Amino acid sequence: MLAITVTAVARLLLIRHAQSEWNALRRWQGQADPPLSELGYQQAAAAAVRLEPVDVVASSTLQRSQTSAEIIAKHMGCDPPIPVPELIERDVREFSGLTRIQIEEQYPGFLDDGRRPPGWEQDDALLARVLAGINRLAGVVGDRTAVVVTHGGVIYSLEAHLGCEPGRVTNMSGRWVQVANGRLVAGERVHPLEGVDIATPVSDLL
Repeated sequence: MLAITVTAVARLLLIRHAQSEWNALRRWQGQADPPLSELGYQQAAAAAVRLEPVDVVASSTLQRSQTSAEIIAKHMGCDPPIPVPELIERDVREFSGLTRIQIEEQYPGFLDDGRRPPGWEQDDALLARVLAGINRLAGVVGDRTAVVVTHGGVIYSLEAHLGCEPGRVTNMSGRWVQVANGRLVAGERVHPLEGVDIATPVSDLL
């Protein structure tokens, strides 16, 4: 008699957090931990009512993601968000807290040349921890769906790994990913604030 192996398939919607106070000031954040701005609270609430209902909500452990996730979880009637520390933003070291103008003043030519300061978290290290966090979370989610509030750098890293067409990730936008036995398959991009009558920042800062 043939044995039948049943594989759990988790569907995860990874979305970028709502606007933080540093987003509003156009400051690079990295692993710094500024709170949501007033607009950010509005964005999270507006997105929550437009997202597909899910079974689970999770987030990185930085408060701009946690607070966004809490607003979504409350609206959907889910349990408090599951913390996933592996999904915090890339460590940008000395760029953290600086605007592009300040970076150019202190590190002339770095941005144009693609150079980064010492200690900047490299792509392979970022991707390794992101994949570890996603696979761990998928084991908890099982055959269910989840919204995972994370960061632009995390989503860009994952999309590049999966061969997705590059594109900006604005606040509260993201992408579906299907996870089964450690294998990830990219789904569609989601833009819940598209056409919503609140200001959507054009900033694409980390």
